Amino acid sequence: MPGVDDEGRPGPAAGPGLWLRVVEQLGTALMVVDPAGRIRAVNPAAERLLARTATAMLGQDAHELLHRDASGGPLRRERCPLLQALAERASARGEGDRCLRGDGHLVTISWSASPLADDGSFEGMAVLFTDLTGDQGVRRERAAYTKALEDRTERLTLVAEITDVLGQTLETDEALARLGRLLVPRLADWAAVDLLTTSGQVHRVAVTGPAGREAGLEGRREQLPDAGEADGSPLVQVLSGGDPVLRNEAERATPPGSPLATVHSDFLRAAAATSALTVPLGSGQRITGALTVVRTDRAHPFDTEDVAVVSDIGRRVGLVIDNARRFGRQRAVAEAMQRNLLAPLPRPGRLRLAARYQPAPAGSQVGGDWYDAFALKDGTLALVIGDVVGHDLTAAAGMAQLHGVLRSLAWDHIGQPGAVIDRLDDAMPAITTVPLATLVLARVEGDPHTGPWTLRWTSAGHPPPLLLTPGKDARYLEAGQGLLLGARLGTGNRPNATQELPPGSTLLLYTDGLIEIPGSDLDTGLGRLRRHALALADAPLDTLCDQLLARMPPGSTDDVALLALRLPMP
Repeated sequence: MPGVDDEGRPGPAAGPGLWLRVVEQLGTALMVVDPAGRIRAVNPAAERLLARTATAMLGQDAHELLHRDASGGPLRRERCPLLQALAERASARGEGDRCLRGDGHLVTISWSASPLADDGSFEGMAVLFTDLTGDQGVRRERAAYTKALEDRTERLTLVAEITDVLGQTLETDEALARLGRLLVPRLADWAAVDLLTTSGQVHRVAVTGPAGREAGLEGRREQLPDAGEADGSPLVQVLSGGDPVLRNEAERATPPGSPLATVHSDFLRAAAATSALTVPLGSGQRITGALTVVRTDRAHPFDTEDVAVVSDIGRRVGLVIDNARRFGRQRAVAEAMQRNLLAPLPRPGRLRLAARYQPAPAGSQVGGDWYDAFALKDGTLALVIGDVVGHDLTAAAGMAQLHGVLRSLAWDHIGQPGAVIDRLDDAMPAITTVPLATLVLARVEGDPHTGPWTLRWTSAGHPPPLLLTPGKDARYLEAGQGLLLGARLGTGNRPNATQELPPGSTLLLYTDGLIEIPGSDLDTGLGRLRRHALALADAPLDTLCDQLLARMPPGSTDDVALLALRLPMP
């Protein structure tokens, strides 16, 4: 092979002596075998690695002399990758093969083989190999370290997912159901949640196993038995403000000291627990309950890192439950206030009225929807449907303020509804806390017994009334639309609209919660309401209202107010 000088120019050919010195000084073991697999040459590095002299190896069958299986026994020739490479006269490589050293010890090697040819004639293979035995401990340490990093990453990811998922709901049952699905089976084989009530009672509210929710193992779900004063069981300790408790199978041999501990012990036995960890939900003085996680594999008990992770999860879950309870109390107050402010409906002559208020689903906040119907100073029937912007106790309080002011202004004013709403818009920032609101104010003019009847109304950015007339006709009354209350972009003079009401017709006033569903557009909601109302046009008024609410598709997050007026037939 040509050589080069120090400046990179072609130099004299490298002779056999040079390549022999290269092979002898090579730090990697080299062995040359002939086509039959007999050893023709080895370098000093191979002698050191195999603890054999070149003289002892030359002429020997390399497979028979060196190659062994994992137990040190002979390896069948048909399973030898080097012999297969010789037969195919092709390059090959391997890792993890074992060779028998001259001192009787096995060495694990990585090797690569390349064919040797001379003037096109196959002369055998050159085999380079390195010792992996010394690397095994390092590899095991590296694998253990990598596994520990993966486990830690998985724990941190789990905590982040639980934080994110639980933050999406203020409903306790839903939060605990999501918690169980995240913990099992990623961290534990079983999980149980016990909650403390304000009176100090204990409720086992959720048990999740490999197949999901396990109501049969929740014990006395309504209320667990009381704990004894000297009970040292993990559940009682944690619920009493103690630190997390980790116990393995042997440490649970102590008999339970109270009926409460017995229920918990029965759960651990039914779950075949070999390692159980109980942590508080919450922290400090705000302990809302306890979380118990269980593993059933003796080879993988909980460790100190698991204690830290599950304790962190417990603190976060406790905060979610505490917030959900606070929200539930506020929601109950808002809903009660809202219902109490919805006045009873009048019975004007032969006109019939029906109304419904449906609060938002449990996972949502109460809004500011309301309806009203009352007689004005001149005896005319007034109808109101409204929605204060916002979804909390403030919105409910604002609704109450607006409701009262509107009643006073409407009762004292005989004239167009638009003029009343202009006065309300002027007064709203001064005597209410309402920033924005929508509503429809309507007058039903005509003798309440004999008619004829005329509807006169104005709309402040509210969905249009729906009129059902005999003959299966339904249409939205889209006239009379003006800006929502609080926008204050105009100079007054809100529009008014007028519509004759045929005998036997039905008028529907409603809030947007009846037509707006997340993921669906407004036209779809209006079309759906029109279809259902037409199908129910001949039903009694109360049935009409109930069925319209019942036929709402799932997914609504808003409350709904509905007011219906039906005129008599001649």
